[in-house]
Amino acid sequence: MNKLIYLDNAATSWPKPESVYDFMVDFARRCGVNPGRSGFDMAIEAGNILEDTRKRLTKLFGGDVEHPERMVFSYNATDSLNLLIQGLLSSGDHVVTTNLEHNSVIRPVKHLVRDGGVEATFVPFDSAGFVDPDDIKKAIRPNTKLVIVNHGSNVIGTVQHVKEIGAVCKEAGVIFAIDASQTAGRYPIDMTACHIDALAFTGHKSMMGSTGIGGLCIRTDIDIRHTRSGGTGVRSAYPYHLDEYPYRLEYGTPNTMGIASLWAGQEWIEQQGGVAAIHEREMMLAQKLVDGLKQIDGVVTYCCDSLDDHISTTTINVEGLEAGDVGIMLDVDFDIATRTGLHCAPLVHEQIGTLDIHGGVRFSIGAFNTDEHIDAALAAIGEIAVRAKEMGKLAASK
Repeated sequence: MNKLIYLDNAATSWPKPESVYDFMVDFARRCGVNPGRSGFDMAIEAGNILEDTRKRLTKLFGGDVEHPERMVFSYNATDSLNLLIQGLLSSGDHVVTTNLEHNSVIRPVKHLVRDGGVEATFVPFDSAGFVDPDDIKKAIRPNTKLVIVNHGSNVIGTVQHVKEIGAVCKEAGVIFAIDASQTAGRYPIDMTACHIDALAFTGHKSMMGSTGIGGLCIRTDIDIRHTRSGGTGVRSAYPYHLDEYPYRLEYGTPNTMGIASLWAGQEWIEQQGGVAAIHEREMMLAQKLVDGLKQIDGVVTYCCDSLDDHISTTTINVEGLEAGDVGIMLDVDFDIATRTGLHCAPLVHEQIGTLDIHGGVRFSIGAFNTDEHIDAALAAIGEIAVRAKEMGKLAASK
C-alpha cells in the first residue's frame, strides 16, 4: 500500500494531512460529546467547534460573514443538494441545470419531474466543456425557480463561469446554486461576487475532512422549506421543527467528528498558503500530465486542449481497450489508483461520446501528488497503449 500512487482524489482526497488525523483523535478523546445539548464544559467546547467552523467556511466561500448560521451542516454534497432541490421546487416550477451534473443533481431533479410536477431543462456544454451563460439565459422561463450548475466537472475538469451565470440569474430574479463538490477547498469561490445564492459542498474531497460531512451555504434572502423534522436540542417543547437557521436544515445529533475534521482541514489549507496556492500547484501537475498524455499514440483525451478554468481532473481512453481494463492494469501492474466508468455523471459521458463505451479512465490529482507520480502515470499509460496496439495487431492477424 505504501507504494500506491493515488490519483483518485476526485472521489475522495487521500491521504489526509497528518494534522487532520491528529486533531480528530485528540478531539474525540478530549470533547467528543453531543454539542450544545448540555451545559458542561465538554459539550460547550464541542459546540464551539461547530460555530467556529461555520464562521470559517462562510468566509472561505465568500458568504455573508454576518450570518454564519446560514452555513448548515449535512452528510455530504448529495444530502445538501437534496435539501436544496426538494426544499425549493414545487409543482409548476421550472429548474435549469446542465449536462455536466453529477447524479446528486440529476436524480433529485428527475424525481421531481416524474413525481412532483416540476419541469427541467438540461443545458449542454460546448466542445471545450463549458456552458455558455447565454444558453442559461435562453433557458430561463417565467416559471423558472432555480438554476443549478456543477462548478467543477468531476469528469472533464472544466470550471464553469459562475460569475457570468450568476449575473444572468440575478437579472432574471432566479435563485442560483452551485454544486461545489469538486472545487471547495481547491479553487477560489466568492459567493457574493458571483451572485451565488446557495453553495453545496462535501468535506471528504479537497476540504481535507472525513467522509460523512458536508454542508450548504445559503444567502440570507433565500429560504428553503422543511423536508425533514426532528431533534435540535433547542426549544424542545415546541412541537414543530424550528424555522430559524441553522436548525431549519439540521436534524438530530450533528456529525461533530466530521465537523472537527473540516476545522482541521481549514487549518491545513491556510498553512499551505490558501486555496489559490493549492490550485496552482495541482494545475502545474495537471498540465504536465495532459501534455504527456497527448504525446502517447492511441490515447484519447477530452476537453483539455487548454487547462484555463480547470481543476486537476482529466479523463482519457486508450484505443482498443475498455476503460475498466485500463484501470485494472494501472492498479495491478503499476500500483496506480484511478477511477473508471461513468463517474456518476452519465450526461457528460453521453455528450463526449463515451457513454456507450462504458466511460473513461479518470486521473484526479490532489494536494499530495508529485512530479514523480505523474511521470509514473505517463510511463504506465504509454506501456498500456503499446500493449493495446500489439493486441490489436494480433487480433487482426487471426
